[in-house]
Amino acid sequence: MNTLLTSGIQISVKTSFRTDLSEIIESQFFFNYRIEIENTNSFDVQLLSRDWYIFDSLKSARYVNGPGVIGEQPILRPGEKYSYSSGCDLQSEIGMMKGFYTLRNLTDGELFEVFVPTFKLEYPPKLN
Repeated sequence: MNTLLTSGIQISVKTSFRTDLSEIIESQFFFNYRIEIENTNSFDVQLLSRDWYIFDSLKSARYVNGPGVIGEQPILRPGEKYSYSSGCDLQSEIGMMKGFYTLRNLTDGELFEVFVPTFKLEYPPKLN
């Protein structure tokens, strides 16, 4: 699990390869990732948006951004955690993702960015 703490927000990521959704012969590789966000600050925050950079070793990089995550813009009080799962498809056996979330401090209204640790997307047999 990859973990990173930025501005009092801890982000942890765990990935898994999905054989049931992948078509290896057709170079379609699908990965799931589970992200846990923990607010270690003394104030409430709200996740407003996400920005992702997706690297696929055989394809051009993709940038994805938009409001919230999985259709939600959660509020986290001090000490609270929020988890969600999502997925990514690649056309190669090896890739990676990195990015950041934009959050709002609900005490003073200030916006700030929280970085997601870079995580690898690797087809397990490729590693042998």
